[in-house]
Amino acid sequence: MKHFGIIATAMAFVCLSCEKIGVDAPVDNPYKALDLTTKSADFADKGNTFAFEFLDRINSAEKGDFFVSPLSMQFLLGMILDGAQGQTADEICKVLGYGAGETSAVNEYCLSMLEQLPSLDRKTKLSIANALFVNKKYPLLDDYKKTVGKYYQAEVSNLDFGNTATLRTINNWCSKKTDGLIPKVLDNVSSTMLAYILNAMYFKSEWTEKFKKSDTSDEPFFNGSERVTVKMMKQRNNYLCHETDVYSVVRMPYGNGAYSMYAFLPYDGYTITDVIAALKDNEWDKMRGEMVSCNVDLWLPRFETRYHVVLNDILSAMGMPSSFNNNADFQKMSNNAFRLSFIKQDAVIKVDEEGSEAAVVSMAGMDTAFLPGQHVVFHADHPFLYLIAESSTGTILFAGKYSG
Repeated sequence: MKHFGIIATAMAFVCLSCEKIGVDAPVDNPYKALDLTTKSADFADKGNTFAFEFLDRINSAEKGDFFVSPLSMQFLLGMILDGAQGQTADEICKVLGYGAGETSAVNEYCLSMLEQLPSLDRKTKLSIANALFVNKKYPLLDDYKKTVGKYYQAEVSNLDFGNTATLRTINNWCSKKTDGLIPKVLDNVSSTMLAYILNAMYFKSEWTEKFKKSDTSDEPFFNGSERVTVKMMKQRNNYLCHETDVYSVVRMPYGNGAYSMYAFLPYDGYTITDVIAALKDNEWDKMRGEMVSCNVDLWLPRFETRYHVVLNDILSAMGMPSSFNNNADFQKMSNNAFRLSFIKQDAVIKVDEEGSEAAVVSMAGMDTAFLPGQHVVFHADHPFLYLIAESSTGTILFAGKYSG
């Protein structure tokens, strides 16, 4: 059963200004949009193409809740790309949605995002950090270190991988960069590994319109034939909304509106897989441009999700298999670089009446060459997809599924 009524076509103009800002931003915290070159703006679109393909693969592989960061994976793959050449580099470029040979432009795009995203909203804390922890036996090439230092502001540390202190160093870095949300990413350090490459992101922001804790109550949540009880936050307020034949969506801004959560609720007979399919092929941008202001009776669960995933198979299936096999070519990184041992993500999100807090660490291990306007009811009482995105470009920072 649909939750939205018919939205008048004449109201469509509302979203043209609302989508850019989304809230009446205060004077001391004005709304800011990303300032990107034409090329980088085009890459933002391609990045979202990657995001939905990545999200689709995760959703297909995971039966339960998940939470990932497409943007963190883009930063990680960008640093890996700088060390690749030949077919390996071409495959990574294509997986990211770019053409072969676009490595330098990818670097410029990532630098723009790295420099601008954290300063868009004074009420949002967003930190992005990159690092390479390198086995001191196998040094990185100078040109590679200069490139990742310039475009990713990456810390490069040469460590003794045979010393147990190295494990503490890497895990402590992750804990510090995620405000303690992800205190550990490794159980041990392999003395035969060339390097560990990491991106960490931390996000914390207040809802523009907070939920009253006194309104939160136990409510049923339905996942197929299963019924559970969840803490459901409630409020009635004006939000940008949209509906299709597949889903209804509400945009909930943070702070000055530079960042927002979009919650997608499938209609009866449809699944989150159907929602993701409907958002592919530039439909995400089209949908955001068609949102209109509605008075929403909003229910949203208070929840926390922690997620860990190894991505070798998923990224290989997306088009970069040579990075993980004997055909890998990472000689621009180090004379001793062989192939990727693994790529993985660890992520956590907490959503409550005040806002949201999220963190992710994306990590890769590199082997050495010596080894292998109307009243709307939006009750999120069944599984739903959610995205946290920058408003001016739609760049997707985080994405997840909640199923109770």
